[in-house]
Amino acid sequence: MSHRDALMLAVRSLLRRPLRTALTVVAVTLGSGLLVALTAIAGTADSRIINELGRGGPASAIKVVAAEPDRSAPDSDVLRTGRPRDLDEAAVRAIRRAPDVTSVEGVLQTPVEVIPLPPIRGMRADAKGSDRPTPFEDNLVGADLSRPRDLPVTILAGRLPATHSLTEVAVTTGYLDRLTIDIDHPQAALGTEIEFGAPQIESGSVVHMRGRWFRARVVGVVAQQVGDGDFLVPLDQTRQARSWEIAGGADPDGGRLPTSPYSGLIVVASNLDQVHTVRASITVLGYATSAPEHLVASVLKYLHVVDIVLGGIGTIALVIAVLGIANALLAAVRERHREIGVLKAIGARDRDVLRWFELEAVLVGAAGGVLGAALGLAVTAIVGAVVDGYLVAEGLDGIDLGTIPWGLALLGVLGSVALSVLAGTLPALRAARLPARDAVGSL
Repeated sequence: MSHRDALMLAVRSLLRRPLRTALTVVAVTLGSGLLVALTAIAGTADSRIINELGRGGPASAIKVVAAEPDRSAPDSDVLRTGRPRDLDEAAVRAIRRAPDVTSVEGVLQTPVEVIPLPPIRGMRADAKGSDRPTPFEDNLVGADLSRPRDLPVTILAGRLPATHSLTEVAVTTGYLDRLTIDIDHPQAALGTEIEFGAPQIESGSVVHMRGRWFRARVVGVVAQQVGDGDFLVPLDQTRQARSWEIAGGADPDGGRLPTSPYSGLIVVASNLDQVHTVRASITVLGYATSAPEHLVASVLKYLHVVDIVLGGIGTIALVIAVLGIANALLAAVRERHREIGVLKAIGARDRDVLRWFELEAVLVGAAGGVLGAALGLAVTAIVGAVVDGYLVAEGLDGIDLGTIPWGLALLGVLGSVALSVLAGTLPALRAARLPARDAVGSL
């Protein structure tokens, strides 16, 4: 029997039981599709996440403060500092020249008196029934907002203040909590105004405090780790507040006046693997740092565990489908005793019968593998679009699951065929070893 004759015989045998064949192909399609989709989503999403983290942002951003490092725990994720030390332009240039540093952004934090101005939508009345916010003290956090990707800032609603604006501010969810605004609806704070007062104490025998007052409109709600404060503004704003504070000649908190041009820096390493190296370089320069490098390493390990679990689920589904192929072929062997006997009686060899059943398994596996690969790629595209839309709606950067993983799709098809051949081996061997006399005589 030629290969062509065996192929034609396999095709006719499959078409003779169309419902059984269709159900078997569907089972392989679902198993292969699930394996391709889960593997593509898990693997591609992980690589995209790692790439996004590796290019910069919160994960590879290092927080530097104007203080000496705590020598007992220089690599801690939590910031531990020693004595104050000025962060001047010379220090910024030295850090910028360090190996594997992508960017260095200055941060200046200043204390202010805060007076939220009514009306404020979404604010609930306090225990006394008053809906007027109470003034409080907090910090302005100033940074260069022209490069938001180099800052650990996530926009929850609205936008960031314009780069050099002195009349715009972004607030954090801590401000919303203080005003009893639902943090699930941060847009309620947009458009409201806040009055700020930068303190100044005149030196002399009599303490005299004055304030530099200005108003700013809330244009965004953010989650930020740039500094310790609920208000993110352009660096020009905090520089003016710092100049006003120093001009008085006395510190509002009773200590020495700050002399450092920056209260901190945000240093972005070239990738995640270099965060530790960059931190070590900054520590050698004499400044305290903090970065969530240990946390990120743990997260990546858990991502790999998730990959293994998802791949295992897809593999189990495909194995179950392949067992269906084995069951269908075993049933076919029982039904085709007469055909096997007749073929052997007219000269067919055992390997011809073996090839017949193996080709049936190959055809079912190939059909299911191709359909499954197409289904898996379609599911991947749909899931990618849904996830990207969700992230954009939440004010985060979208994630593109990338180009179509043709290599994975081809691997899914070949894997389906290989497993189908493996599943069809036992029924094919059983059919090939069936004696012609027993096959014909059993009918």
